[in-house]
Amino acid sequence: MNMNYTADELAFRDDVRTFLEEKLPADIAAKVKQGRRMSRADHERWQQILVKQGWYATHWPEEYGGVKWTAVQKHIWDEESCRYGAPRSIPFGVNMVAPVIIKFGSEEQKQHYLPRILSGEHWWCQGYSEPGSGSDLASLKTRAVRDGDHYIVNGQKTWTTLGQHANMIFCLVRTNTEVKAQEGISFLLIDMDTPGVTVRPIITLDGEHEVNEVFFDDVKVPVDNLVGEEDKGWTYAKYLLTYERTGLAGIGASKAALSHLKAIAGRQQKNGRPLIEDPTFAQRIAQVEIDLMAASISNLRIIASVEGGGVPGAESSMLKVRGTEIRQTITDLSRRALGPYAQPFVEEELDLAYEGEHLSDEDGAALSPQYFNMRKLSIFGGSNEIQKNIVTKMILGL
Repeated sequence: MNMNYTADELAFRDDVRTFLEEKLPADIAAKVKQGRRMSRADHERWQQILVKQGWYATHWPEEYGGVKWTAVQKHIWDEESCRYGAPRSIPFGVNMVAPVIIKFGSEEQKQHYLPRILSGEHWWCQGYSEPGSGSDLASLKTRAVRDGDHYIVNGQKTWTTLGQHANMIFCLVRTNTEVKAQEGISFLLIDMDTPGVTVRPIITLDGEHEVNEVFFDDVKVPVDNLVGEEDKGWTYAKYLLTYERTGLAGIGASKAALSHLKAIAGRQQKNGRPLIEDPTFAQRIAQVEIDLMAASISNLRIIASVEGGGVPGAESSMLKVRGTEIRQTITDLSRRALGPYAQPFVEEELDLAYEGEHLSDEDGAALSPQYFNMRKLSIFGGSNEIQKNIVTKMILGL
């Protein structure tokens, strides 16, 4: 692989930088860079800016409103948008359910759902994990029983990210109990406003309301909301998860976080000198930077390998493992760089408009919650232990 950008790619990078400098709202960029709270309105505002530019649905075919970017262009966009402080797109609609609908859905489903994802009318969440069915997702218990032109859905989903904002949820449901577990699952699209759907918050270790429990009690879902064939949902789920796991690597976000870590270590003092000059701490920064450079190359290689329209394979599991480990390491080093100043935490400081006294370093309010929040990275999207098993079996052949 030629790692030098071509003249066209350098021109594209310049276009991206110009766009971000001119169109990225300053208040949104400040929230991202400072680790402050992002509202639903912030995400929706940025989404519509991207839609107007034609740069939102980068995984979609052009006929459905997508943009035909090469793997290198996607790589450039990810790095530059993170560097400028652009929020990452909420993936559940545009990057997760949309590719499944495009590949396996009916033409009616494509015409109905895809424009509503672009417009922001539909805010999606993911209904996969259940109590007792996380890594062993095939053991899920949520049932969908056919009753004429509807399915009657009963069960529970958990760890539903941003479900409190969503009005649509794509779910894996069991439609057949007489076959092997993976063969009796279907992929169903459910309106969250349907009677019988209940959302309850789960407050995470950093004190935030990010995830939820979702309960289904005799929820009537039109059969037309079934994607593809009944009992074939496991195939569609695996297709979706390869996109999710590649995105979870967060290479661009990690590069931005690494730059922030270096800035903090340059300000903090140890024995009268900047912490970044301490040999032990400098070595730890150098090691994570080396790991990040290797992951960045792997990310570009994996995406380029499916440039012709294929799907990332088991390599996406490898990238998910390394990418999440790197992001966790960076948050850990950032917290350590602040030392005792990372401990005090006032929730109100996470709001950009906060004007009160800061209990610690200006970065402390965001870095401590980020450290706690990032513990989840090696668990969600398929735990890293499971991903290592996939790599062992599918790549190493063991």
